[in-house]
Amino acid sequence: MNWFNQFFFGFYPYLCMVAYFLGAWARFDRSQFTWRSQSSQFLRRRYLFWGSNLFHVGIIGLFFGHLFGLLTPPEVYHAMGLSVKGKQLLAIVVGGVFATACFIGATMLIYRRVTDSRIYETSKRTDLFIILFIYVQLIIGIAGIPVSFMNIEGTYMLVMAEWSRSIFLFQPGAAALLENVPWIYKIHLIFGMTLFLITPFTRLIHIFSAPIWMLGRPGWQIVRRNRNISKQGV
Repeated sequence: MNWFNQFFFGFYPYLCMVAYFLGAWARFDRSQFTWRSQSSQFLRRRYLFWGSNLFHVGIIGLFFGHLFGLLTPPEVYHAMGLSVKGKQLLAIVVGGVFATACFIGATMLIYRRVTDSRIYETSKRTDLFIILFIYVQLIIGIAGIPVSFMNIEGTYMLVMAEWSRSIFLFQPGAAALLENVPWIYKIHLIFGMTLFLITPFTRLIHIFSAPIWMLGRPGWQIVRRNRNISKQGV
């Protein structure tokens, strides 16, 4: 299966990166009005509050957990007094919490989108596809937790982290590092990379325009009623 490793863990990561950035640029340049999350809140609010919040908190936590977990050199967390085994246990516990929250939220969102006829009829095919794709990825990730417990020493985690850094540093031979990694991890990595590949072509594109700047906005936003307009009966 050397060809499999070489393609998916040597060539495929760069294909996904190119599609991610060039696709996002092309969509912004040619179709800016589609650059939004396309909320369906006005159709039905039931299940949206808890579903959306659990999903977003979970997936944001998982994203940054994977980002720092895979790209942080061992010397950094060793300097912080964290051993490889401790980092593995931390990843399992914290990742499990975020994955559970995201899974519950995704379940509620899928149920809402499928069972409500108005939301279902007004949804694009990619809307349901992307949430189901993430749902499957969550299941794969959760299924890998027992494997991580059995490898509590974190040897596989170290190998995958080394592979990730090698990819970002354009080092040759990165694909060979994952030759003996369990299949559950390989599938999880492939699905994760594919998420970046399809992001520019789905509603996930709104992560680029998330209003993070509002967190640093000074003071409260004050909204007052215009009495003159009210008197005119508008």
